[in-house]
Amino acid sequence: MWWQYLLVFAGALIFDIVPFPFPPAFTVMVFLQIIFRLDVWLVIAVGVAGSVLGRYILLLYAPLIAEKYLKVSKNKDIQFLGEKMKENLWKGQLVILSYSLLPLPTTPLFLGAGISKLKPVYIIPVFIIGKFMSDTIALHAGKYASENVQSIIDNALSWQSISSLLLGLLLIFCLLFIDWRTLIQTKKLLLNFRILK
Repeated sequence: MWWQYLLVFAGALIFDIVPFPFPPAFTVMVFLQIIFRLDVWLVIAVGVAGSVLGRYILLLYAPLIAEKYLKVSKNKDIQFLGEKMKENLWKGQLVILSYSLLPLPTTPLFLGAGISKLKPVYIIPVFIIGKFMSDTIALHAGKYASENVQSIIDNALSWQSISSLLLGLLLIFCLLFIDWRTLIQTKKLLLNFRILK
């Protein structure tokens, strides 16, 4: 029975380690909990641990991706955004907590934090709180919905899942192509599509 929980951990880790919007990690957690009829609280604990480790690793390698593929000006722009978040510690952490409570992909948040070189201690503890709360709700809703497995499978490509993917892509677009320094300092929206080396 322990190997099913290892699958939950690995699934959450893989879903949250990738640098592009993947389905939320709770989807694999719910799926495995339903298929194997696992204990919901153990799935939450193991899944959140895998998810946090995945996001931590993403934080660590995001600067390497940015240095390799993004222009220096875009890196500095995203780092400026991170500095603004660090200026007011409580507001920045409240934004992170609020964002992690929403059913939105946290990939743009962690890409931005990684590229701006925010320290993991600044983002991970607040993320754990939000992730635990949101995954608890999702897993309990998934357990309830397990009685209707066929309708879940039929709705896997629902407007909600597609809109979540599109929103995640939009957030990454905003992170990469908006000149954040200009927007914050002069209140003018400026797009820059020449971000690659």
